[in-house]
Amino acid sequence: MPDGSGRTLADPMQGVRWWLYGVAALVFALIVVGGATRLTDSGLSITEWRPIMGILPPLNEAEWQEALAKYRLIPEYKLVNKGMSLEAFKFIFWWEWGHRFLARMVGFAFAIPFVYFLVRGRLNAPLAWKLAGILALGGLQGAIGWFMVSSGLVDRIDVSHYRLALHLTVAFVIFALLLWTAWSLLPRAEQHVARPAAPRYRRMAGFIVALIFLQLVLGALVAGFKAGLTHNTWPLMDGQLIPDGLWLMSPWFLNVFENATTIQFNHRMIAYVIVALVLWHAASMARADDGRLAPSAFALAIAVLGQAALGIWTLLAQVPLSLGLAHQGLAAIVTAVALWHLFLVTRRGTVA
Repeated sequence: MPDGSGRTLADPMQGVRWWLYGVAALVFALIVVGGATRLTDSGLSITEWRPIMGILPPLNEAEWQEALAKYRLIPEYKLVNKGMSLEAFKFIFWWEWGHRFLARMVGFAFAIPFVYFLVRGRLNAPLAWKLAGILALGGLQGAIGWFMVSSGLVDRIDVSHYRLALHLTVAFVIFALLLWTAWSLLPRAEQHVARPAAPRYRRMAGFIVALIFLQLVLGALVAGFKAGLTHNTWPLMDGQLIPDGLWLMSPWFLNVFENATTIQFNHRMIAYVIVALVLWHAASMARADDGRLAPSAFALAIAVLGQAALGIWTLLAQVPLSLGLAHQGLAAIVTAVALWHLFLVTRRGTVA
């Protein structure tokens, strides 16, 4: 950024931004590893919540046998994995331990630099409070994670899909807040600030982001209820555009949350709506915009089309681990691109 003499001054918030980008990257990795934990049915392999001591895995044969003995007490072992060998248990244990370990690293990676920047006076009061709020939400997310796991330790062979959806949704919210906060610290162009985007574009960009978050919730319900393992055909659902059995449950609204057919149908329909709106939005901006915002709209269109294609592939292949993880990871990328487009539309004059 130039000063009055034409020299370029260092960006004072660059270090803070890169810190937030780094934490966002860790959250992205955590989202993917969390997906692996779900797809490998590993989430109940650790039956205790030990925020401090739990950072250490079993270190000898006796400790491994103790961990397996605790797992043998829960319904998932008794009804699904009875007779599981120690080696098979280690496979699911390491996924869950890795997920929890990475979550702790995200906490350290956020909290330690936050204190450093705060002490050094690099954060003004509004920014400090925003970051403190994100830190608090991260702590709450850890509690939500245990709230989710605990639902599968007594009367169920799996975690509650409601709690899983809450856990995954909060992860995406934290991811979004980190990125948006980092972008808000970008330098602002001092001259030749482009005219603001038309209100209709700002409204549509915001509406698309809202739809994407709704789709994330629906996708979490699909994952939690394992609804992707049924109706593995496309474009029809087992030969029908609108399948039978959408409203079998009573009261009717339970179908939205507890009927595998309805859960998958809703996920499909919102995907079609998002694809159509994003393509229309990109084409509309290409015709009317000055050219500075259309590229981000087209990037969003490409990301959404890729995610839709990957979702179809994942469904047809009956959700193998590799495709399931790719689909969840690309969902985070789509979210980031949609937020970046919204940021540009609403914050013209930012120097990228």
